[in-house]
Amino acid sequence: MPELPEVETTRRSLLPELKDRQISKVILRRPDLRWPIPKEIARLLPGQPIQGLRRRAKYLLLDLEPGSALLHLGMSGCLRMVPKDFPVGRHDHVDLVLDSGRALRFTDPRRFGCLLWQPKGELHALLSNLGPEPLASKFTGEVLFEASRGRSASIKTFLMDQGIVVGVGNIYAVEALFRAGIAPDRAAGSVSRKRYIRLVQAVKEILTQAIRSGGTTLKDFRHPDGMPGYFKQELAVYGRQGEPCVVCGRALHGNRLGNRATVWCAQCQR
Repeated sequence: MPELPEVETTRRSLLPELKDRQISKVILRRPDLRWPIPKEIARLLPGQPIQGLRRRAKYLLLDLEPGSALLHLGMSGCLRMVPKDFPVGRHDHVDLVLDSGRALRFTDPRRFGCLLWQPKGELHALLSNLGPEPLASKFTGEVLFEASRGRSASIKTFLMDQGIVVGVGNIYAVEALFRAGIAPDRAAGSVSRKRYIRLVQAVKEILTQAIRSGGTTLKDFRHPDGMPGYFKQELAVYGRQGEPCVVCGRALHGNRLGNRATVWCAQCQR
């Protein structure tokens, strides 16, 4: 599933072609994706100038005067710019045609993504209970430490809770915990303030590095220009079960934690 770095990479790639353009036509080739596509999308978007493209957690918000189109890429969705008459594939479900003669095309083979509507001045229910952005200044070790008190869940599960902090998916949680030297199965409430400060620093470093590398492509993810993300080449532990640790040389352990693949070094992470 595309995580924060992949969604942010998508946003940065699309913004230059979208900013200050006008939507001339909306083409919906099916009435739903994960959920029904609201009627406001086809009714309100045509004729609207695009004011911007924001990211909140793993959602993209296409800002217009009446409100914002809310997009999520789901498990394998992608957004790309194509000529408005570009041949349509089987899984090309939505086109937002621009006055430039190009179209923003939403492709989603598994249809786990979404295209929803957020009226101006309102907050969509999907965004209402989200934690802070991990790259924001208000996301600190102190904040994470205080939120962890009394928590018996594993530190990895805690870190992936979108109500605690958004956008730290499985790959990036595994990598950040390794960099911070914290075992992923430790109870969140047992981790010290000092180690949470180090973990937050590691999260920010890992996500920044991943965005700089264009995200991580393991299977499906592609940039709007069709290129993969190259952070896979920089992964220290994820997907390397049984291989030597890049720090101590011992074989990396692997297991499922919270029903997600987890890899760590029993020597370097405590």
